[in-house]
Amino acid sequence: MGMFPVTRTTQPKQKPADDALAFGKVLTDHMFLMNYEEGRGWHSPRIEPYGPLSLDPATSVLHYGQAIFDGLKAFRGEDGRIRLFRADRHAQRFNRSAQIMCMPELPVDIIRQSFDALVGLEHDWVPRKPGTALYIRPTIIATDVMLGVHPAHSYLYFLILSPVGTYYKEGVKPVRILASDSHVRAVKGGTGEAKTAANYAASLAGQRDAEAAGYTQVLYLDGVHRQYLDEVGTMNIMLRIGDEVITPPLAGTILDGVTRNSALTLMRDWGLRVTERPITIEEVMQAGRDGTLREMWGTGTAAVVSPVGTLGYRGEDVTINGGQTGELTQRLYDTITGIQYGRSNDPHGWTSLVPAEQG
Repeated sequence: MGMFPVTRTTQPKQKPADDALAFGKVLTDHMFLMNYEEGRGWHSPRIEPYGPLSLDPATSVLHYGQAIFDGLKAFRGEDGRIRLFRADRHAQRFNRSAQIMCMPELPVDIIRQSFDALVGLEHDWVPRKPGTALYIRPTIIATDVMLGVHPAHSYLYFLILSPVGTYYKEGVKPVRILASDSHVRAVKGGTGEAKTAANYAASLAGQRDAEAAGYTQVLYLDGVHRQYLDEVGTMNIMLRIGDEVITPPLAGTILDGVTRNSALTLMRDWGLRVTERPITIEEVMQAGRDGTLREMWGTGTAAVVSPVGTLGYRGEDVTINGGQTGELTQRLYDTITGIQYGRSNDPHGWTSLVPAEQG
């Protein structure tokens, strides 16, 4: 841990009980910061007490939206040790977002060291109850002070942590989703595959309208034809028609989900027929009508998998698997969480141990 200067808080917070944890409401005592200036590169890595950032009103991120983030989790296993899940892949995707948003990349080893250093320092904040975790949020924002539309010359990397409860309080529960042909999340050539703040702002109206219509989430269709499945809410979408598992391909409009990649890898390990191809909402609805749509689920860091019990489109609802969680969906959930908590073997080496801070 000696790599980064650490200023410890003099006012540690009261840690909430594991049972009281929600998602993202409580932040830990410290944060990791690092600055970038053109010509100097990334510099001054440090850990400081968690607190407000001071930004000039003309700071470019506030006007032109040059902001990226990622999200992963640290898990406390039954052996008491703390594991990160696929931290390298998250760090690489963070850099992919930086490329798309004209921002400087951070060396993957520095990103990884920041994760280990901050989580190691805050190891007491990793909750102990099964299903809980410590959420890790790396972020970069543009910090030039001037009004002018161009990539900034200075940036701030910061890393914050939040203990989170189980996503499903009563076990994995299927949700109702609405396929929208009025709202679009992304188009090819845009920012769809970056984890940038603007993509989430763009999703709010679709989410609001889906909720107003009695659904939990919105399923986006492609922005050109309004026919092909894109993403659901903040998750990637997968479905099982007959004996084939289908998910939309990575073609520039959807995020290269880490849980998506993990699920595809596992299902191929299991010998299932897995296809990444464009699929239309009409094909899915028809499969729902004739009973060949056996399962449908979203994948993402927060929930791992989110089964779809009902799919709505243009005033018609189809029920999937009797509104119950499907066997493959459940198997993916059990297998991925088993690896994350160190309960089952990790054949692909997806987890890494965090060295707990000594002293």
